[in-house]
Order: sequence, then structure tokens, then C-alpha cells
Amino acid sequence: MSLPLNPAQDAAVRHAGGPLLVLAGAGSGKTRVLTARIAHLIQQRGVAPQKIFAVTFTNKAAGEMRSRVAALLGADPKGLWIGTFHSLSARLLRREAAALGFGPNFTIYDQDDSESFIKRLLEQRGLSPKANPPRAIHAVISSAKNHMLLPEELGAQAESSLERVAADIYATLGPALRQANAMDFDDLLLHPLTLFREHPERLAYWQRRFEHVLVDEFQDTNAAQYRLVKLLAAQHTNLCVVGDDDQAIYGWRGADVRHMLSFQQDFPGATLIKLEQNYRSTQVILDAANGVIAENARRLGKTLFTATPGGEPVTLLTAADERDEAEWLAAELARRAAEAGVLYEGMAILYRTNAQSRPLEEAFRFRGIPYRLVGAVSFYERREVKDVLAYLRLIANPADDEAFVRIVNVPRRGIGDASLSQLLRTAAQWGRPLLDTARAAERIGDLRPNVRDAFQAVARLLDELRARIGGADPATALEQVIAAVEYGQYLADEGPEGIERVENVQELIAGAAAWAETAAEDAEEAGDEAGEEGGGKAASLIERYLTQAALVTSADQGSGDPTGVTLMTVHMAKGLEWPVVTLAGLEDGLFPLARAAGEPGGLEEERRLCYVGLTRAREKLYLSWARTRYRNGRLELSESSRFLEALPPAVVEERGTTPQWDRTRRSAGGRGRRAAPAEIQWVEEVSQDAPRYAAGERVRHRKFGSGVVRAVSGTGRELKVMVEFDDAEIGTKQLLVAYAGLEREWESA
Repeated sequence: MSLPLNPAQDAAVRHAGGPLLVLAGAGSGKTRVLTARIAHLIQQRGVAPQKIFAVTFTNKAAGEMRSRVAALLGADPKGLWIGTFHSLSARLLRREAAALGFGPNFTIYDQDDSESFIKRLLEQRGLSPKANPPRAIHAVISSAKNHMLLPEELGAQAESSLERVAADIYATLGPALRQANAMDFDDLLLHPLTLFREHPERLAYWQRRFEHVLVDEFQDTNAAQYRLVKLLAAQHTNLCVVGDDDQAIYGWRGADVRHMLSFQQDFPGATLIKLEQNYRSTQVILDAANGVIAENARRLGKTLFTATPGGEPVTLLTAADERDEAEWLAAELARRAAEAGVLYEGMAILYRTNAQSRPLEEAFRFRGIPYRLVGAVSFYERREVKDVLAYLRLIANPADDEAFVRIVNVPRRGIGDASLSQLLRTAAQWGRPLLDTARAAERIGDLRPNVRDAFQAVARLLDELRARIGGADPATALEQVIAAVEYGQYLADEGPEGIERVENVQELIAGAAAWAETAAEDAEEAGDEAGEEGGGKAASLIERYLTQAALVTSADQGSGDPTGVTLMTVHMAKGLEWPVVTLAGLEDGLFPLARAAGEPGGLEEERRLCYVGLTRAREKLYLSWARTRYRNGRLELSESSRFLEALPPAVVEERGTTPQWDRTRRSAGGRGRRAAPAEIQWVEEVSQDAPRYAAGERVRHRKFGSGVVRAVSGTGRELKVMVEFDDAEIGTKQLLVAYAGLEREWESA
């Protein structure tokens, strides 16, 4: 099986060797190029799959790419290392853990675990978690790790008391995590670098092991990730990186687009190939996207084109407020589904912040439009899922103190906060894990006898479960844990919400069983690797399942109807596409965010994010903004986003749900210059039928229903009415007539 390739794609696939930079525009077939190159290396160049290290941006992308390679080869590429930086690093570290002072059964702490761990470290030092919020401390430490700063370097440049406390906690975090046999997400990237620095023979082994290194979404690599692939490819320089500097949108979490911009300096003689032909979008959509991104100065430069000219115009909606915006979009998508036959699952609404989903969800529910919300609470972040997995974590890693704290009184065992604090103090004094300390609770004199018994009972339960579960598959292990602790009954006692939680636990078991079906072959590979030069003990099925569960991101899942309209942030939409896409909330201060203008490179990153949103659309693109929006609890007057100024007028059709006005914001000084903020220029109402209301008359509001006007004030565009609505829960509201869309009751009858 082979894929049709254009000349630029073919050149990238057949590149003989050495450093290669593929500048791949949105929709230009970069996934096709990567998969075809991997297949070419294996099939035509005779490279063994286990000699290839391929990095993708999400777990989902890794699975899809592996399937595509298998289809091209006609067989599964057994031994191929393909996955995210975090998953591949975890796989490497399972084998090399002992050299770093960890057991191969180490736990991976998610953000909640890390923040809880930091909170306990603060309390041990007598520092207030209120004055030093663990989330803020964790963010400072995470940023330092992403920039490869040591604790002492963070301390030296600290400018606030919070940063100084963070540097102190950072210094103690490493040893504390090692005692808990745990790593956080950032450690997964840093520990391989430590291994290679302290054990050059292991670096030499892995350099021999991987003859080709390929990196997808290269523009989003941070310092540690780039350092890792440079080290792996240092001897043979067979490093192929594929990315788009115009889609670099993760600077806020340490990604550095400069890695892409400087690749040719870092690797003299590197080959540059540009993929500019777009296979996704109409030319109209590409013209809009090219117009916006051309305003950025720091870019390698390319212009997307498609072989298919024309396309529907880009619809730009001006709405009164966020409810008006949501209701218009819901009605328009329903119309499109009915008249054009586009399935709801082929539509998406993208926005800058998660908070913007609320009015959209309300409008969709009101109209009965199915939708799927991505990026809300992850399945693996739900309380019941984390509880059950914490038991499994403790069975796999008895030193996992965060897991112990989570389940010691779940279900309830009469262990209060004071008793747990005493156990924590004793464990710190003894220098032992909490589970070990609980096992010896009779030696803790300050505990009441019933609490000592409860701690020891927890320890016995976990020891028994560990012995009973042994090498069981994760689904069986989960079932045994749930039965042993009577967790199902514990949830059922919570009432209707508990029943839903029971269903989530059952879904977790089903997912674990499905995972195990495809994991057997990987387990065989892991066993083969463990027998190789210097290899450690192969990870158990449960340990590997826990790794997979810890590394699932919200981008890999969603909640709601899978056949519905997708609602998600633009960040989450990276790499995805739909026939119909709406980019909503395009207002200055929201998109771009207000704080971006004051940060170095902030506005350019926001513009790249806008470009990502625009290029998700295949056939039809809607853009929308609202003149007023509730933000931070206040109704704020908005200006349309400055990004809209760069749209070529020929590709845009304007629609509005409100009185028309002239936008006078375009700069007379030419492209790329920001016009001075202009006031909204209203077209004055001249009709004798302009809205007039009198106290006592009945009106209808599109959302609040019917009511009676109780008071009228103001004139013209400042006309306000106070309406007492029939629904007692809504009560009385003061509305600005220009925005409210009121109808007299007799008009709507």
C-alpha cells in the first residue's frame, strides 16, 4: 500500500539522512509525510522498527499514526517507539529507574497529586498553604523545570516571597518524591537528561538503539524536550522534525518557537522542505488565515494554497451579547444541518476560554441540539476514578504517600484529619512511607486505640490485595479492589449522584479490559527490552496501565454526545478539523487576551492561536463577536478583535442581530499598524416605529419568557425597561432595550 504524495511531500519522505526540517502548513499532510517516512525507513531502507523513536503531540495522534504505518506496511510495526514525549520518557525510565534511585514501579503524579504533595511539604515547614497557594507554587516550579532551571537558580532570580518559597520547596521536592518512589509530569522529561548526564554509557546505549528520531509538532517543544532529541540524535544526526511556526501556541507552558526558527543554525547543513499545498480548506478560508498570520513578524514564512479555488464566504457575526451570539449560532447550525445535510458531528465551535461554553451549552440544550464538550473535567480526574486508581497505585507502589492519603478514609474508617496529621508527622520523623508507618501504628503513642486499629486494618487490607492480585490484569485487579473495600456500596449510599459515579467506575473497568486486549504484544516487547544490554525489570501490566491512565489528557476525551457539535477551546482543537467551524468571542481583551499585549511575544502567540482556529475549517467558517459580554461578573462593552482587521474584505460577509454601525478602526497607515481605539458609530434610528414601551404592557424575552413592564427610563440607545417576569425564579430584571430583543406580547402571539 502506498500514499499519493506531492513533490515536496515525496522529498521529505525520501530524504536520505541527516537533519531535516519540514515546515508543514496547516492541512498540508504532515501526518501523511511522517507515517510515509516511517514506513519508507522500515520497508525501503531496512531500518528495524525498534530502531525508530517517533514523538507525537497526543496519545490519540500516536495511536492513529501507528495504525497508518501498519496499514502501509501490511503488518504492525512491532517494536516501534511512538508516543508523546511523556509516554516515551516514562517507558525509558521504567527500564532505567534504578540508576536514578527509583523503583521501576514508580508512580506518576498528576497536577492534583503534585499540589497535594507540595501542600504537605509547606505544612511540614510551618508555612501557610493559604499564604503560599500550592497551585501557584507548583506553577512556579513547573515553569522552572520546563526552562531547566535548578532550585538554586530559581532562588537566585526570585523576585517575590512566593518565588523564594517555591525555590525552597523545589530544593526538597526531588528527595521527597524519590522517597515516595514518584515522579511528576515535568520529571518525566528531566530525569532522562539527568540519566544521560550522570551515566554516559546509558546515553551511548540509547543513541545506538535509535537510528532515526522523528518529532511531530516540533514548534511546541520545550527546552528539555529539544535537549532530549538532540542528545538521542547527536551521533547520527538523523533527526527529522516536522512543524509549523505559525501554529506555535504553547509558549505559556514552556514551549519555545525559537527551537524551530534556529534549527538550521543548530544543525548546519540541515535540509528545509516547505509543505504549502493545503488539502483541508477552501481558498476563501486560506485567504482569511493567510491575511491574519501575515501580520506576525517572527516567522519562517509560507503561504498556503489549495488546488480548489473559491468556497463559501466567511461569515462574520456581530451579536448584542453572549446569549445573542450563542442563540444565533445554535439557530444557524440547526439550519445548516437541516438544509445542507451537514451532520452535527461535522461542526465545531471554538473559543478562547472554557468559561465561554456556558451560554453555548444553554442555547444548544434549549434547541435540542446534541453537543460534545471537550476539555471539561477529564474522566480520569473524577473523584471516584481517582479513588479506585489510588488503591491500584498503592498496590503497585507501597511508597506512594499521595495515594495513601487519598484512600485511608475512603470508604470512611473513622480516621479524622487530626489522626492523619499525627501519622504524617510520625512518618516524617521515621523517614518511612505512610503505609509502612500505618502498619506499625501500635508504636504511635498519641493515637487512640481504635484509630491505631483502623490504620493497621488499612495496611493489612492493602497487603492482602497485593498478595491476591499478583500479576492480574488491571480490570481484574480493579474489580477485586472495589469488592474488597465495598466501594460500590459506598457510592450507592450517596444517592442518585452516587449511582452515576458507580457507572463511571464500571466504565473504568471496561476501559481497563479493552486496554489489556491490545497491551499483550507491547508486554512481550517490554520483556524483550528488559533482556537487552543494561535493561531493567520489565514493568508489570498494572504498572503500565497506571502509566497510561496518568498520561491521558483531556484532549484525548470528551463528555456528551459523540454525534453532536464539538465545543472546545482553540488550544484543544490543535490538529483537528471539521467541515463547519465557528470561532466565537472574537473581542479585544478576550481574543486576544488583554494580558497578551503586555507580554513579550504575547500578541504574536495569540495571533498564531487565531490562525490555528481559522485553519480548522474545511468548507465553512463563521466568526462571531459580541458588543457586550459578562466578564468577571460585570457587563462590559467590547470592541471587535484586532485580528478581524486583517481579514481580506473580499472573503467576508457580515451578519448582525443588532442595529448596524460603522467600524472606523482600520488604520489609514497601512497593514500591521493598530488603529487608535474608535468609538462605536451608531446609525441613528429614524423610523417612527422605533421601540417605545409603557409601564403596564406585556412583553416577551427570548430567554426569560413573558413579563410586565414596570418602569421605563432613558431614551434612544439608552432606553431601559424594568420587567417583572412571570417566572418567579427569574424575578424582575432591568434590560437595555437595544440589546434585549424584546417583543410586545401581541407581536409574538
